[in-house]
Parts: sequence; structure tokens; C-alpha cells
Amino acid sequence: MPVTRETILTAISDIALPQGGTLGQADLIRALTIDQETVRFVLEVENAATAQAMAPVEAEACARLERIPGVAKVQIVMTAPAKPAPPKAVSGQGAAPSLKIGGHPTPQAGPQAIPGVRHIIAVGSGKGGVGKSTVTSNLAVALARAGRKVGLLDADIYGPSQPRMMGVSGRPASPDGQRIDPMHAHGVTVMSIGLMLKEGEALVWRGPMLMGALQQLLQQVNWGELDVLLIDLPPGTGDVQLSLCQKAPVTGAIIVSTPQDVALLDARRAIDMFGKLKTPVLGLVENMSTYICPKCGHEAHLFGHGGVAAEAEALNLPFLGALPLELEVRLAGDSGRPVALGDGAVSDAYARLADRLVQGGIA
Repeated sequence: MPVTRETILTAISDIALPQGGTLGQADLIRALTIDQETVRFVLEVENAATAQAMAPVEAEACARLERIPGVAKVQIVMTAPAKPAPPKAVSGQGAAPSLKIGGHPTPQAGPQAIPGVRHIIAVGSGKGGVGKSTVTSNLAVALARAGRKVGLLDADIYGPSQPRMMGVSGRPASPDGQRIDPMHAHGVTVMSIGLMLKEGEALVWRGPMLMGALQQLLQQVNWGELDVLLIDLPPGTGDVQLSLCQKAPVTGAIIVSTPQDVALLDARRAIDMFGKLKTPVLGLVENMSTYICPKCGHEAHLFGHGGVAAEAEALNLPFLGALPLELEVRLAGDSGRPVALGDGAVSDAYARLADRLVQGGIA
């Protein structure tokens, strides 16, 4: 059998580290390649002193890998990231964050709790275009209206939309140059990578930079006391989702999908991903479930109807509710005042969704 990345990582993941935890938990391995019978990778450690203490770990990893059939040579390089220059404070006001967002993640032994945050709920979709970010922002507002202390982290690094949807702008302050003060809107504490960039600026980052940015947004933001932190994930099943479940104690995930079959295919992949990451799926939400013509009252099912509820039943997962497709949802999101702030059928639907989470003790 050919030597695979999974074979290599499995063989060395349980090696104990001198600072505690294991090699797999600490997420130190970078640039792993398999070239014929040669295995190469980088161990990224905190500093030179840590590198010296890690020498036995490097030796053990080499010994284990060289015993794998098909591996003739192992090359391991240890590196430490350069330290950023100290921040320059601006007299009389908090300085703009001097943190370098998007560096490689720092070593961490397993999921690390966020001080003051009781529950972390990831909102995923498996694919784009199903209204996941809209659902997340409105659910955050609905939970805040229900009396909960709510945070919203926009983890869609490539396409951050929460600043527009929540009506926040400007660069967050960082009084000490080390930690960031988040924004506040509609009773919700908000943070997004979009607030650290110029509007319309593109990020061209590889996986390690995404992982580092997410770790910073989780651990270097002054979230304060929160009942629940909602995390708006990017579409798909990639680095951000993996890093979140490795770096933070996620209470569970909510899957958003439209009823159509092609969306449900990707929703199943998202559910399977969270299963592999041992993160409970708290339930499924059917977005754009129905459309009622404002002129004649005719009800149409533009993307089908009931598919998500049927999928939830088939997978023995909770069905959290159906949300209608209405023009006011789009207008409210573009204006920075989520529709859940007002009254009406859509706002009521989000209030019921929030109530289900509150009654379930997870918000």
C-alpha cells in the first residue's frame, strides 16, 4: 500500500510533548510531503528553547516513520516564527491593532476555552449561496432579543459579510497592541476579519494563514461574558472548520441548507465532517423554504420544500425550523439592520429558532 499523509500523521500523533499534550493535539506539523520513499515536514515551535526541548520528539518521530514499510528516509526541520515588532501606541487613544493577522497558528495542546464564553455554536452549510451568513446574523439578533449575551464571529475569512449585515464599520481598537476590542451592534458583540481590512481588499492566503487568523480571532479578542458565541463558517469542509474544532471547545454545529437536492448533498458532507471532528450537530435549518407573493398571496416553493426536514428525520437529527424567502430579508441585511430586529413572519421564525436553542440549554 502507498504511504499516505494520514498514515504519517497517525503514526506520530500520540508522541508526548515536553510541554504537555501530544504532537497531534499541538498542531505543529507544516509542509508535509511524501516524495517516493522520502517523508519531509517542518515542526514549527515557539522559540529556540522549545526547539531544543523538542529534540527527543523529533528523534521519536523519525524512528517511528522509518519503521513504516515504504519509508526509506525521513527529513524533519524545526523552525520558530519571527516575533513581531512591539506596537507603537497612539497618544490619547487606543492604537489600531498591530497584530499581524494571518500568521501561522501558535502551538496549542488541544481545544482551548475562550474566557467568559459558555457555549460556542458553529453555523455551517457545506456550500455557498444558501443564506448561512444571513441566518447567523439574524439568529444572533434573535438570541439577543431573547435576553442572551451573544457574540458573533465572522470566520468566513475569504468572504466576510457580517460587518455589512450587522451595520458595523471602522477598525477595532487595540489599546495594548495585543488584544482587540470587538464591535457592538443590535445587542450583539461582533468581530470579523473584514473589520481589519480595507473594503473590497482580497485575501490570498494558504491554509496555515487561515488557521492562524482564526486562532487570533478566537483567543485575542476581548469577547467578555457571553452565553453563546455564534461562528459564521465559510462554505465547504476545509481548513477553517478543522481548525475551529481543534482549537476551541465547540458546543455543536447548526447546518443551514435550502430544500433542493444539490444543496442537501453538500449539507450531508458538512454533517459528515462534523461527525469526523466529533462535534455534535445540534440540528438542521431549512432556509428559503417558501415564498409568498406580496400581491396575490400565492405560496411558491422555489427551491422545493421539506427536504431539510426529511433529511433531519432520516439522520435522526433535530429539525430546528423553516425560514421563508422574502425581499425584506435581503433589504434588511444590506442596510445593516437584520430582519430579526423587527416584527413580522420572518422575525417570528427567527424568534422560534432562538427559543428552541434557549429551551435546549445551548444558548
